[in-house]
Amino acid sequence: MSSEDRIDDSAAPLVEHLAELRTRLIRSVLAFVVAMMACFTVAQPLLGFIQQPLIEVLAARGQNPDLIFTAPQEQFFVLVRISVIGGFALSFPVIGHQLWRFVAPGLYTSEQNAFLPFLFASPILFLLGASFAHYVVTPLAMSFFIGFADAIPQLTAYITGTIPPALSEGSTELRTVFLGSIRESTDLALKFIFAFGLCFQLPVLLTLMGKAGLVSAEGLGNVRKWAVVGILTLAALITPPDVITQIILFTVVYGLYEMSIQLVRIVEMRRDARLRDEGLLDDKDDEEDAKA
Repeated sequence: MSSEDRIDDSAAPLVEHLAELRTRLIRSVLAFVVAMMACFTVAQPLLGFIQQPLIEVLAARGQNPDLIFTAPQEQFFVLVRISVIGGFALSFPVIGHQLWRFVAPGLYTSEQNAFLPFLFASPILFLLGASFAHYVVTPLAMSFFIGFADAIPQLTAYITGTIPPALSEGSTELRTVFLGSIRESTDLALKFIFAFGLCFQLPVLLTLMGKAGLVSAEGLGNVRKWAVVGILTLAALITPPDVITQIILFTVVYGLYEMSIQLVRIVEMRRDARLRDEGLLDDKDDEEDAKA
């Protein structure tokens, strides 16, 4: 067995593993609680940051950026929710470190070297996806949803050749006005952040599966048309019925899919090179695999 495939010698009995697991969990929970309390002290500015796309849309429409709450405890629990999410994000390096310290002794050295980069890449890609949702997708979605209330009456008036209700004096037709709920608008913004953050994990997931031999670059390329259908379905489910937003999501996720194919191909080339150096693979095997 090569030096890279040796398991860490710090093997411990089951009782010691359970004691270590308890210690890791306690440290993780303490880190989360401290981070959550710290985020609660700045929860109101964080709420303003999350609602910034909505504020800009309302300002562009000439409306005051006011949000209402219909229950006395509603705003408090919105701030608590933001604190919980922010606390988890802030404490994730500590939680990830504790998780790594617990599972690393049971991994081969080569497995540790393969898994560790993904532990750093995953939060970075999630942050990129969340930023994309906050600065690109959420403004488009808010503009579409709020502007939809004005678009339908104006379109109806244009077709019928009448004056829109908003412009006619003494009109008795139904008019709608946006009175944003702080809970609903915050939930919508957070859903976009989580949805795009998870979508940006696609390269990490497929590359790990490629390292485990569960997928191949050739196989991913052969199911490209089915991937297009799946991505289009995903875009239709997690975005508003706005073609522009759906096209943006499809373009980004499909680009990540093509990137994943190239990353899996690199993984396969490195694995074949390592096996060739160890004498476990030769060019004849490569030719047979290619024919198969």
